[in-house]
Amino acid sequence: MSFLSALNEQQREAAASLHGPLLIVAGAGSGKTRTLTYRIAHLIETKEALPWQILAVTFTNKAADEMKRRVHTLLSHMEVESEPMIGTFHSICVRILRRNFERFGRESSFIIYDSTDSESLMKRVIKDSGYDDKEVSPRVALHAISLAKNQLQTPEQLAGAATGRMQQAIAQLYALYQERLTKNNAVDFDDLIGLTVQLFQNFPDVLDHYQERWKFIHVDEYQDTNHSQYVLTNLLGAKYRNLCVIGDSDQSIYRFRGADIQNIMDFEHDYPEAKLIKLEQNYRSTQTILDVADAVISKNTQRKPKKMWTDKPVGDLIEVWHLPTEYDESKRIIQEIGILRQSGVPLNDVVILYRTNAQSRVMEESLLQAGIPYKVIGGAVLCPARSERYFGLFAIDFESE
Repeated sequence: MSFLSALNEQQREAAASLHGPLLIVAGAGSGKTRTLTYRIAHLIETKEALPWQILAVTFTNKAADEMKRRVHTLLSHMEVESEPMIGTFHSICVRILRRNFERFGRESSFIIYDSTDSESLMKRVIKDSGYDDKEVSPRVALHAISLAKNQLQTPEQLAGAATGRMQQAIAQLYALYQERLTKNNAVDFDDLIGLTVQLFQNFPDVLDHYQERWKFIHVDEYQDTNHSQYVLTNLLGAKYRNLCVIGDSDQSIYRFRGADIQNIMDFEHDYPEAKLIKLEQNYRSTQTILDVADAVISKNTQRKPKKMWTDKPVGDLIEVWHLPTEYDESKRIIQEIGILRQSGVPLNDVVILYRTNAQSRVMEESLLQAGIPYKVIGGAVLCPARSERYFGLFAIDFESE
């Protein structure tokens, strides 16, 4: 089994299942990226696919870069002339559109508007339409248009579904916004996927070219795909049906951005011949943590059931505090920090996790009053403060990628 011997039984089965649709339900900390990259390398090592025939799509540049690095390392003992195409949905679509944009009668040197560009354009559109930006917020309008584009809705379709004055106004702004983008030979971030879908649907020869090129398709974090990404994926995979998706319905967090959990829930309906493999061994947490997490998430009826386990020690019991106010909460945390310090635990071994940045204010006030030095670190943080003098205060913001 070559390097597949480094995987556990379920990971190895997933990496060795090379043909036909495959759904890998990967719990948190179960080696999802490891399994996916080993599967890609195994396709190449066994000569089931040439590197350029493999596509792997994920959501962030960071995840794509990590996947590329791992695949490169796995293939380092082999002589390969090229490497698989690995990138985000948007970067892959940019490549496709750059080579085929003339099909729309437009120049391939189109400009990609970022959020600042889009907001500036929308402000002008609102003004030119006779609206007041206090009445119709540019950001609110752009968010609604983004959701519509993720659903592959045209301005006309959005207008047809409008039920109130504000929705009708946004549909009107959507139409004018798209006209201005086209006039400027520009696209926004959401257009990249929508226009690629349109390209494939309107020009079968272009779709056939990419179906022949990428005969083996992998989609990471499938639970967070939206409708446009779902349609794009299934168009590419329709011919050979060698579509491997990996994800976990329990980790779907991007509904506010249009993610549709039904994409992963219905995969076996879309592909009746699909094989299902569950990665249930966790490498990060104790069994106590896994049991508590499973007890909570099992109450959710919209999920692919699984039972996470680990060969790590059972671990300490989890304490749950019921406190009436945020001030009582911060007071209790300060007390616990004092107990930890007395037992010899250095401050930089302690961390507070909170959901939104607004929650940090009371906690920071309490830390200052208690004379406890700390650092506030926003976003998803991977490393603690280095100095023994600091107490790590981490903000985990689930709206950031």
